[in-house]
Parts: sequence; C-alpha cells; structure tokens
Amino acid sequence: MADSAPQNFENHAKFVPMFHMVAFPMIMTYVVYSLYTVITAFSVASVISSLFGVGVIIATLFARLFPLAAQDRIIRLEERMRLHDLLPQEQQGAIGQLTTEQLIGLRFASDDEVAGLIQTVVSEGIKDRKEIKMRVKNWRPDHQRV
Repeated sequence: MADSAPQNFENHAKFVPMFHMVAFPMIMTYVVYSLYTVITAFSVASVISSLFGVGVIIATLFARLFPLAAQDRIIRLEERMRLHDLLPQEQQGAIGQLTTEQLIGLRFASDDEVAGLIQTVVSEGIKDRKEIKMRVKNWRPDHQRV
C-alpha cells in the first residue's frame, strides 16, 4: 500500500502508531509502576510482577527484531538478484563484495543510479547503510517493509 507522499530518506522508516504510540508505552508504564512497587512496597509478588514486565519488554523487542533480521536476509537476496540483472559484466564482481548493510542501503537507489553508487560505495569503503541511503538521489520506494 503506497503512502500519499513520495518516499525519501527522511520518511522511509516504518512507524506503526498502534505499536509505537499505544502498545509499547502501555508496557513501559506497567514496568515502571511495577518497579516503583518493588521499591516502595517490596514483596515477592511485586518482584515477580516486575520480572514479568521486563520479560514482556524483552519479548516485544525480539518480536520486532526477528522479522527485521529475516527482512534483511531477503533484501540481501533481492538486491543481489537485481544487481546481477542491472550491472554491466565488468561490475558483476562487486556484487559478492557488498555486505548486507551495504545492500540494504543500496536497495533504495534507482536502477539508473545504482551502478554509480556501488562504485562510490566500494571505492570509498562506505559501510554504513544510513550514509549510503543519504547518497541516493533518485529514491526507489519500498512500501513493504516490516
């Protein structure tokens, strides 16, 4: 589902209001209150309640991180296939040298600019996906992010 505004570096991050503005603050409120209870009215029940809250936060974070790791692997595969189709023969060797971080940054580069950007990334040794994304001039949107 496409957003109304064109995607670019400033607005490409995924924001889910029900997760970021409702669920996570509710969990954090519970944990802060349960820790407060441990301090002000110590009991076995308050400690167990706090441990449960911390466990829910850890589970919530991993529930977010696991799909992101899977998404990164898929992006790596998709970009290698895309680059194999787009790059001239003399640049094909660069595909195997690119890290997952670099491929994730390059995925937003348009077909017309990706070859030049790869040359820049390799020659300058740019490793950071954020820095690569900032160098993209013609943004190729990705509306299917997790």
